[in-house]
Amino acid sequence: MTIKEAERTYRLPNSATAEDLGCRWSHVLNYGDKVLLAGYYYQHNRPSYFAAVYEHLDEDKSCEGAIGLRAVSDVIFEDEGAAIAWCIRQ
Repeated sequence: MTIKEAERTYRLPNSATAEDLGCRWSHVLNYGDKVLLAGYYYQHNRPSYFAAVYEHLDEDKSCEGAIGLRAVSDVIFEDEGAAIAWCIRQ
């Protein structure tokens, strides 16, 4: 899935702050210079999670620093733990 498709499908912002993501999704983690996101995606009464990786765009590593979308999973995961594991491997 391309970044543009993910933005449209999952309503992900291309640029944001970790604070913005944390207000919209419950599974947002700071991991080194990256921000990892596991988001819920409704798919016919079964658990469905996607994974997204954001990177800091400047030296501000706080929750108010600018981040940009860098990768989104092509697969749907059964739980948020598997989605976060995918993010860590990126």
